[in-house]
Amino acid sequence: MVYLNEGGFYGGHGGGAILSDRWVLTSGRNLFLKKSHKDTCGQQPLVPKVYLGVAKPEDVDASKEAAVEQVFLHPEFQNASDWENDLALIKLKEPLSFNQTLMPIPLPEQGQEQEERVGEEAIFGAWDMGIIHYQPGAVKYLKLPVVSHEVCRAEYQSSKGPIVNANMFCTGASEFLINVCFMDAGNTLVFQNPKTRRVYAAGIVSFDNVCAFKKYAVHTRVSTYLPWIRDVMRGDEVVSAQRESLVADMYSGKI
Repeated sequence: MVYLNEGGFYGGHGGGAILSDRWVLTSGRNLFLKKSHKDTCGQQPLVPKVYLGVAKPEDVDASKEAAVEQVFLHPEFQNASDWENDLALIKLKEPLSFNQTLMPIPLPEQGQEQEERVGEEAIFGAWDMGIIHYQPGAVKYLKLPVVSHEVCRAEYQSSKGPIVNANMFCTGASEFLINVCFMDAGNTLVFQNPKTRRVYAAGIVSFDNVCAFKKYAVHTRVSTYLPWIRDVMRGDEVVSAQRESLVADMYSGKI
């Protein structure tokens, strides 16, 4: 997994996903120490330290660090209210070498509508442990069910939380009542097509309801932003079919 560090919670403040040998996808708010709209509006994003293949945050060291060339915040992130357009791309200075423990995750197929249906389960790699607020340990892979958009939106409206719009979707807690929490922002929710076995990055964790296992996590819907992602990454190699197959094999044992 990708670990982003800039002196935040437990020395770090979020995660991300490798899209290709020079690109990492994360949430927009991971490029700011303070996350509220008033604290990010008009401010320059930070250039975080990026660590790759991290299983435990406490094991982070210089050998796992990848130098950053540039960060790309979604152009409408700071213009919108609440948590809209919450995504960013990080370009690395040098191309990565992939192996069985470090590989990219494919994007949704361009031009194909990706509908995250209620009741479907997705795989999510997490360091936090929901309501158990201990320092995170090794990466845990959770199965999180997609929940009704209407129910999720109503829940956040009732608590005067951020607006959940059509560019987002929601998940509930795992069967073990573990949910998304603080350091999970920017990590990727992965779906697998049961027929083709093709996996893809469906969502980026944006926000949650204070790690509560009875509440919902909200994800930025990646398919909505494919044109922007492709435009920023233009000129880089597209992930090969062989690498997609390796990723599918890795996730098939977890879905």
